[in-house]
Amino acid sequence: MTKKAKILLLVFTGFIALTVLPVTAQNQGGGNDSYNDFYYVNVPVEKVFTYRKGYVVLFRQSGLSMGQAYIPYEWFRIDSRKAELLDLPSGRTLPSMSVFYKGGKFYSVRLYVSKNPSHESWGHIPFDVNLDDKFEGVESIDIGKQK
Repeated sequence: MTKKAKILLLVFTGFIALTVLPVTAQNQGGGNDSYNDFYYVNVPVEKVFTYRKGYVVLFRQSGLSMGQAYIPYEWFRIDSRKAELLDLPSGRTLPSMSVFYKGGKFYSVRLYVSKNPSHESWGHIPFDVNLDDKFEGVESIDIGKQK
């Protein structure tokens, strides 16, 4: 393994270690502590697929397992505010997804990916594949247990 590959692997491993752990607000005591039950979990994204009803996000779970999230387009509307798509700067920044929780329940999601549809993180689901049922009644995103 070359030195450059080792450094890249070390940086990626560090990124995973620092972002997969939930970050929680600490209770300072007194007053309105509504932010204390608000936290997020960040997971690396492998691929985002466009579909007629929303995005299918393929992401890394703990270990080597992969997870899928189905994010309906309605979540991105201003009146919903359940989802946000944020553009990554050009360069070697890795795509990721932050899932926010309030009181232990799903609150919202942010996708950090290049908005350029020709970027390698984007894919398309063929027209003959029907995933409509996966987008019916979606209320939250399950990212599985994170270590």
